[in-house]
Amino acid sequence: MVNFLVKFLSEPTIVMGLVAMIGLMAMRNNASTVIQGTMKTILGFLILSAGSNLICTALVPFSTMFNSAFGISGVVPEDNALVAAVQTVLGFETPMIMLFSFVINIILARVTPFKFIFLTGHMMFSFAGTMAIVLDQMGINGWTAIAIGSVVQGICMVLFPAIAQPYTKKILGTDEVAFGFWGSSLIVFSGWIGKLVGKKDRNEEEDTWEKVHVSEKLNFLKDMSILMSLVMIVVYLITAFVAGPAVVGELSGGQNMVVYTLIQAMTFVAGVLVLLQGVRMFLGEIIPAFKGISEKIVPGARPALDVPIFYASGPVATTVGFLCAMIGGILATLISTAMGVVVLPGVIGLFFMGGAAGVFGDKLGGKRGCVVASFLLGFLFSIIVALAYPLIDVGRYGIEGLWFASTDAIIVSVLMRLVGMVFGL
Repeated sequence: MVNFLVKFLSEPTIVMGLVAMIGLMAMRNNASTVIQGTMKTILGFLILSAGSNLICTALVPFSTMFNSAFGISGVVPEDNALVAAVQTVLGFETPMIMLFSFVINIILARVTPFKFIFLTGHMMFSFAGTMAIVLDQMGINGWTAIAIGSVVQGICMVLFPAIAQPYTKKILGTDEVAFGFWGSSLIVFSGWIGKLVGKKDRNEEEDTWEKVHVSEKLNFLKDMSILMSLVMIVVYLITAFVAGPAVVGELSGGQNMVVYTLIQAMTFVAGVLVLLQGVRMFLGEIIPAFKGISEKIVPGARPALDVPIFYASGPVATTVGFLCAMIGGILATLISTAMGVVVLPGVIGLFFMGGAAGVFGDKLGGKRGCVVASFLLGFLFSIIVALAYPLIDVGRYGIEGLWFASTDAIIVSVLMRLVGMVFGL
């Protein structure tokens, strides 16, 4: 039964569909409305996930080309791969922490002012694995680790969305959705800095990357998909040529280097477009459906959802954010060569978090805010990993080249390790 519940919660598509169904039923909708809303929620989330998978498919070879092009090696921030790799050792604690933390989340949402229900399934799993690893490093295992990890994660599942909510409301223009992602604190902080550096007397309607003025000859650049395609083609081609035909040829299976690189760049853009369509469809169904839960089961509750919910609010800012975050990440990599570990640019993390930081910075501080916020996020994303790396030794599990990526989880882990050191753990 426990294994079934853990696997159930680990499949976000089913969880989202169930949430929509329960919410619609709680509002006493007829069967037709319940079926329609449930199915559209599932389809919207599947489209969103398909877009994310396409983006990752295009970013993985880009990351390989980039690392080969600049001849550096070190650790890549990547939570899910790291947590999955230690399940042979911590395969009991991780799913149990995930399960009980969700129960604690619901209880806290019911009895406290923090009315947030964390629904990002893969993030719940990665955080639970992080808790299991950190506690194991402190010599705490079994049910004791499950109890401590569940409480810590359950609290974080309402605390971090609460911290981000004022900004989430500003960006999305609604208070009915929350931010459920373990990088929210860094994205919010970066957006706040973007606001500080923005023009004091700026026109919010005009000072945005979404309304960049171009001449009539370049009118085609007003189309977000075309602009993003041209930018990504240039970035991919430069990286491919620096990496060289041998590296690209191995990745492409012998396909022409230019053709392969063009397809990967366009695949990235196609993934973004699919993702944006899924976000619109998914939010259009889950928000009204969740009202049933907030009214009948956990009064006033909001669904805390994954980072892609912000991209539709600023598609161009998302692209600018990713590029600036990459530059910040590269600078951090260069600085980390003088530290205890070289942190390679985690391209996937830099896209998803950098894109969101770009949207936050653009909405709060205009074009200048977008550039500064996303650059800062890319820099801090990697530097935080370099600073925290000595505190948690994942090498004891036989893992090389990977470390934690989620900033919120790293902050919590560092605090736990420091407390443990005080008590000799």
